[in-house]
Amino acid sequence: MRIVIALGGNALDIECEKQLIATNKVASFVAPLAKDNEIILTHGNGPQVGMIYGSFENSNIDMPFSEVGAMSQGYIGYHLSSSLTNELNKLGCLCESECIVTRIEVDKNDKAFSNPSKAIGKWYKKDEINDLNFEVKYFREKDGYRRVIASPKPMNILELDQIKKSISKNNIVICCGGGGIPVIKYNNAYSRIDGVIDKDLASSLLADNIDADMLIILTSIDNVAINFRKDNEKILNEVNYKTLNDYVLNNEFEKGTIEPKVKACLEFVNNSKNRVAVITSIENLNDAIKLRKGTIIRY
Repeated sequence: MRIVIALGGNALDIECEKQLIATNKVASFVAPLAKDNEIILTHGNGPQVGMIYGSFENSNIDMPFSEVGAMSQGYIGYHLSSSLTNELNKLGCLCESECIVTRIEVDKNDKAFSNPSKAIGKWYKKDEINDLNFEVKYFREKDGYRRVIASPKPMNILELDQIKKSISKNNIVICCGGGGIPVIKYNNAYSRIDGVIDKDLASSLLADNIDADMLIILTSIDNVAINFRKDNEKILNEVNYKTLNDYVLNNEFEKGTIEPKVKACLEFVNNSKNRVAVITSIENLNDAIKLRKGTIIRY
């Protein structure tokens, strides 16, 4: 099977040695699957990109966020690729891993740019804002002020052809890290634009574009549930498109956490009886591929 596995950024770490421990754990679950399947691995980058951006921010350097995203793709991709290669060698598998730094086109007129909502960087006190040597366009008030940027919807994956050429049973492809680097097209050229693309939506777009058989979104829970952690909680084991979409329309899922994952799965399985999506924890990965565990989503 051709399988896209979306790994959450919180499954990793911001400290180098701790992240290597985390990527070694990821590799122990993912690498054994490469023998019989075509594995494409995507990942989040929230904690890591925040750490990198914060380093520049603390030095009062105005580093564009797109460049910070590219750095996080390289940092995480390098660790994942190293851990996967070591694990594949340990298993005696003649497989390799490859990291592709990925740009994703977004619409410059996306409504998200007029309503930025993704918080990045550190908190400032009100009197600290005027002392900054670089322009920070948006702030959200809470305990202080923090920069916020747009989260536009992914449209096209610029490195798609390269990704397709790299897919094989002998090569685990790591791509679309952190949702990809957002770019816009203008006069037949691409240019960067500050933004954060949802990793799960980018993974769904990728899975659709490469005609994957399965999309697996790994998170901290074994199953999706409605009325989560309430007395009337209902665990979802296997659910069809219509039922799950009705749950979304009824606002059954938390907006910033599980809802984007559910929507990404719905987009992937939409109008296709041959596709399946699963949301579960990394510990259930092997069983999820066999459709034994996790929340299984079909059209």
